[in-house]
Amino acid sequence: MPDDAAAARAAAEEESAFSHPEVDPDATASYGDHPDQVIDFYAPRTGAPGAPLVVVLHGGAWRARYDRRHVTPFAGHLARAGFAVANVEYRRGGEPLIPARTQGDGPGPEAATPPAGRWPDTFDDVAAALDALPGLVREALPQADARRTVLTGHSAGGHLALWAAARHVLPADAPWRTDGPAPLRGVVALAPIADFDVAEKLDVCGNASLQLLGGHDHFAERRPYADPALLLPTGIATTLVQGREDLVVPQPVAESYADAAAKAGEMVGLTLLADVGHFPLIDPATDACAVVTEEIAQLAW
Repeated sequence: MPDDAAAARAAAEEESAFSHPEVDPDATASYGDHPDQVIDFYAPRTGAPGAPLVVVLHGGAWRARYDRRHVTPFAGHLARAGFAVANVEYRRGGEPLIPARTQGDGPGPEAATPPAGRWPDTFDDVAAALDALPGLVREALPQADARRTVLTGHSAGGHLALWAAARHVLPADAPWRTDGPAPLRGVVALAPIADFDVAEKLDVCGNASLQLLGGHDHFAERRPYADPALLLPTGIATTLVQGREDLVVPQPVAESYADAAAKAGEMVGLTLLADVGHFPLIDPATDACAVVTEEIAQLAW
């Protein structure tokens, strides 16, 4: 259990990250018929043509209560830094697994926690969004250079970014498998849920990865199709950025993915930030977010 000081710092970091006003996109396009199958686009504020494209996959434990709006300040920050930005929405978990306890039944916040993700819808959407993106970008962001695309994501979105970059190494019968690697300059995964085995041992986000795959009955069978730690090597430049004081997705999760990559013969960058927790990575007011921006720039340019 974190001590009081660590918990207080984590709470302050979260409050800061969510304190910024939402930033409206310059355009929005659909990649499917469901209301969540949309992408918001942000034009680079420098106005220069040929801007690299950053594709953002938001976090929130794959749960419906967290949508793309909470990362719009981060998307706006990237646009001000000169990037074209695509902020992707996708279907997430909805109703609670079991009814919340009524008054008098005693404490039980876990009872009201909605399940994480929707199998296979969450994966269907990310794959479809990435497949549709080149055409949508040509229409919505003509100043973007899609040949210089960097994929980034935070927390559960970090998992999805790593997964999307690994579709060409999915099992042969996976419906999302591609014939070759995605045309990416690289991936910058921010505090990603990158190893489901370690995440479950640490009870990350209330067993969110277990729920994402449909519970205990499906975890082992579906994990080879969904766990980035089992989808290596990708051959795509990858950097993980992780706060050492992260209480939401602890450092061992990222370290385990980096170790798995090394065992597979691939070097993955791991940038560990001292005195940083989970949310500063997407908080434009922080030095940690500046580090993230620089990591993206190093791959994009």
